[in-house]
Amino acid sequence: MSDVQIMRLALRLARRGYGATSPNPLVGAVLVKDGKIIGRGWHRRAGLPHAEIEALLDAQKNGNAPRGATLYVTLEPCCTHGRTPPCTDAIISAGIKKVVVGATDPNPQHAGKGFKILQRAGIEVVHRILAEECAKINEAFNHWIFQRTPFVTVKAAMTLDGKIATASGESKWITGEKARAHGMKLRQGSDVILVGINTILADDPSLTFRKKRKVESGKRKQLRRIILDSQARTPLTAKVVVDKFAALTTIIVSKDAPKMRVTALSKKAKVIIAPSANSKLKIKNSKLNLRWLLKKLGAENVTSLLVEGGGEVNASFLLGGLAQRVAFFYAPKILGGRDSRKGVAGDGAEKLSKVVQLREVEWRKLGEDLLLTARVG
Repeated sequence: MSDVQIMRLALRLARRGYGATSPNPLVGAVLVKDGKIIGRGWHRRAGLPHAEIEALLDAQKNGNAPRGATLYVTLEPCCTHGRTPPCTDAIISAGIKKVVVGATDPNPQHAGKGFKILQRAGIEVVHRILAEECAKINEAFNHWIFQRTPFVTVKAAMTLDGKIATASGESKWITGEKARAHGMKLRQGSDVILVGINTILADDPSLTFRKKRKVESGKRKQLRRIILDSQARTPLTAKVVVDKFAALTTIIVSKDAPKMRVTALSKKAKVIIAPSANSKLKIKNSKLNLRWLLKKLGAENVTSLLVEGGGEVNASFLLGGLAQRVAFFYAPKILGGRDSRKGVAGDGAEKLSKVVQLREVEWRKLGEDLLLTARVG
């Protein structure tokens, strides 16, 4: 097998940690000796051993000595003490002779240091094998490392004419089962899901995983839920404040919200009073300071945020320059109607030169529906 083929295997292993490793990255590792794979591993969950250690343990468990082997890993081995000891120490102690790496550590304070430590120990280092693919699986983590705010994906399911619901609010179901299942997968890979108060009032959603999904790391995390509710209108009987995950619900209100409503909601879920959008950080279409919210979430180690709002919330993030990716599901249906609910509402761009530009556009067919994913800007 070539370096590229083995790195692809390491990438497949890395993806097995999908939805479980935040605020750590997805990482996979493969040990090869005398042309044979002797160990495999991936990072299963934050706080557990890293992929390199898992691969070394796997080799030893199967009676294979790692000394003299080549280690393939999708991300530069860590060289600092965190929840676990540095992987560079373990690699050196195991007698690995060569390390083949995909992506460099995105943290400017650590980037390249792991390579230098290994090289000083006499270990051959080869890097940038499938570097783009290895970096892409951690686009949310990489964004958080650089910006200290979560990577924001705006998700919407709509008709071909861009409508997410009828004028009366009916929206179940615009897309088919395969598209909805993929939407659940997006939730699985996110730390937080965010909606606006209109979604709560119209649908009373659970904002959880509708079907149980097997997670390779064992116990699956539960989504934190954020409700943008400037006037504290969330019903005290809403699912998000009465179900068994109510402790994971945060309601963002404004300082103008009725105090009695805020007090009542505070007994059901966490309530945070956000600064007004009428500040120097104002975002058009929003009554709440969303930049402030994103910075707060980033400081709480939230690396990825999935926005499943209605048209106004979607517009706040997209037209406000706060989103990094879109995931738009299109059903082969036309709803029409000037009062039907739009996937992206707000005031819109004033001229074509101000439109939200998408790049790295990819289309995928899911049953009869189409999924568009793209980077924003």
